[in-house]
Amino acid sequence: MKSKNGIRILVLTVVMILIVGGGISGKVNERRETYKYIGIFSKVLSLVRSNYVKEVKTKDLIYGALKGMMATLDPYSQFMDPETYKEMQIETEGKFEGVGISIWIRDKQLTVVSPIEGTPAYEAGIQAGDRIVEIDGESTKDITLQDAVKKMRGPKGTSVTLTIEREGIDEPLEFTIVRGVIIVKSIPYSFLTEEKIGCIRIRDFKKSTSKDLEEVLGELEKKGMEGLILDLRNNCGGLLNEAVEVCDKFLPKNSLIVSTEGRISSQSLRYLSSEVPHPDYPLTILINKGSASASEIVAGAIQDYARGKIVGEKSFGKARVQSVLRLEDGSGLKLTTAYYLTPKGRNIDEKGIEPDIEVKLPTLPKIISKIASKGYFRGFSQRYLLTHPDVNKEFRVKLAYLDEFSSFLKEKKFDLKEKEWREVVPEIKRELRIAIIRQALGEKIAYEVIKDGDPQFQKAVEVIKKELEKKALAQAGPQ
Repeated sequence: MKSKNGIRILVLTVVMILIVGGGISGKVNERRETYKYIGIFSKVLSLVRSNYVKEVKTKDLIYGALKGMMATLDPYSQFMDPETYKEMQIETEGKFEGVGISIWIRDKQLTVVSPIEGTPAYEAGIQAGDRIVEIDGESTKDITLQDAVKKMRGPKGTSVTLTIEREGIDEPLEFTIVRGVIIVKSIPYSFLTEEKIGCIRIRDFKKSTSKDLEEVLGELEKKGMEGLILDLRNNCGGLLNEAVEVCDKFLPKNSLIVSTEGRISSQSLRYLSSEVPHPDYPLTILINKGSASASEIVAGAIQDYARGKIVGEKSFGKARVQSVLRLEDGSGLKLTTAYYLTPKGRNIDEKGIEPDIEVKLPTLPKIISKIASKGYFRGFSQRYLLTHPDVNKEFRVKLAYLDEFSSFLKEKKFDLKEKEWREVVPEIKRELRIAIIRQALGEKIAYEVIKDGDPQFQKAVEVIKKELEKKALAQAGPQ
């Protein structure tokens, strides 16, 4: 009898947390209905404990039930056991061990929102929009986000095999990725082009993002920056208040940046700009299908006020505000509590931000994706640098290096037919050049090299140049 009372107390404690958190009004009928189903839950729990073929722990049963409860809501709400909650806190600090991708469940499929630059997944060739159908040979059908993360996380040096489906490629691709230490910097790099156009890469929105951005803007402006590209591609989001403070730097004071609408009044809020903005230089923002959540807040606000042009591809479409609640046993709840709206009242959830100027990146040939999935570009670049350490930004892949790479692939028993090889020589040269420069000089220099062949970046530069020409003509006045 004592055991059953203990179960009832535990169940009631858990459910009372949900009742208080859910804002139940106290209406008698609602309370009666709630406690009716609590009674059924308690009865099932007791029956399982007493009659199931194996002995099971009460905690495991209740945790399982809570995970199931969250699964009836949306793909983003989840119950986290203490271990998972602790991992989430570690990840928000910007350092963890794994492969380096952000994932969601979209259309009931485990989907890559974005790979994190410089990580094993990024270097292996994982792309935003890839659908992960197997992890280490096990189907991901009906998998939860929590379980998927657990399967892909692990100590550095260990490997995980992901089987993915990619738009435009008929056959599944298999990636064996060696886990590493993932260090995420919110603003990993910035630079000024020869045309005095600044570029700032924002990878995600963390506690220090707006502060770091202020410092970088100051440095670029001192160097004479005349226009700015904010690269939010493959930025899967982060803290809402940081997205607001980023917008604050470009919009007039007291402008509505974003509003939130929830079921309860405390979740319906309006966020206004409060600072004097930076100079009104031409601005473009780069987005793609890996741009989600907080990055869409920034793109949406800039677009609604026509403060700058949005260039690239339609964004992911996640306009949900999530609250994270810590429970008394160290577990946690991540709960969708509101939708956010752009200044013009647009709810872009599941719709995304449409760019002002659409520029799609070309799909990599299937054979290039296969070579990348095996890690052969990276593997060859490491071997190459052992005997050719003097690599600079101007490095180019010569024909002799292609012969070396061909021999490397044969050594790995990679089946590449002569006709296939001839058809993709330009792409192989480009991927090898980027891989070797990335290994030798780092991610920032690799990005600066990539931009020259990046049609989205080049379009952003073109847009800014045209705006600067218009401004110069306006200042000159009638001739």
